[in-house]
Amino acid sequence: MHPKVSIIIPCYNSEPTLNETLQSIFDQNYDDWEAIMVNDGSPDDLEAVASEWVARDERFKYFKKENGGLASARNYGIKQALGNYILPLDSDNKIKPLYLNKAVSFFEKHAEIDVIYGDAEYFGEKQGVWKVGNYIFEKLLISNYIDACALYKKSIWTKAEGYDEQMPYQGNEDWDFWLRSSVNGAKFFYLEEPCFDYRVSSSSMIHTFNEDMFKSNRDYVRKKYVNEYFKYFKCYKYQLDYYEKHPIRALWKYFKLLFK
Repeated sequence: MHPKVSIIIPCYNSEPTLNETLQSIFDQNYDDWEAIMVNDGSPDDLEAVASEWVARDERFKYFKKENGGLASARNYGIKQALGNYILPLDSDNKIKPLYLNKAVSFFEKHAEIDVIYGDAEYFGEKQGVWKVGNYIFEKLLISNYIDACALYKKSIWTKAEGYDEQMPYQGNEDWDFWLRSSVNGAKFFYLEEPCFDYRVSSSSMIHTFNEDMFKSNRDYVRKKYVNEYFKYFKCYKYQLDYYEKHPIRALWKYFKLLFK
């Protein structure tokens, strides 16, 4: 019998943190899952850590491929997935014990929903709660405020043709995926509670991003979804730069256009 949930864990230099991540999966109060680790050409010895878990529980599965980046590793893992629902999980983060149970139960009661996401609790070099907020497409156009660690139907990944591996720099592929899924008609639900633990570390991939790299990705996204940007904001690039710095004014402009 196929598992309902496939947890996809791209791994690169993940040896120090992978145990904690996999332990959080093992500690779920929901059993119908598989965890797919994808070694994306990592130079460390994460394979030894992964192999221990594969030997411990057959629900843990391990694959190794040449380095292709985060989007490539996620797509590779999802192609191996047997579940109806996908949960991307970074190899240095952890999921809360009730996350899968609550999300799957909600899916089964609300067939119209395609994506379930929630808040996060920081750990590591920062403490506190990351309050995400309700889904608003116009807000998502301005910036990516929904983390990749959201449970979604595998069918929306198929419809979106996977994560975009052609972005100038890896690290914003989840933003593109949420936008593409939104344009395709996916319905989002905000589970208003911490659903996973988000590690803050100076060695995390996000800290290798500089402003020029982000701007390249942002411009790529704006060109790709130019019709949506113009439809909702009726403005050009220089105006979008301004609204990105002032997201509240961007939403105010949208609502003024909506009720004009």
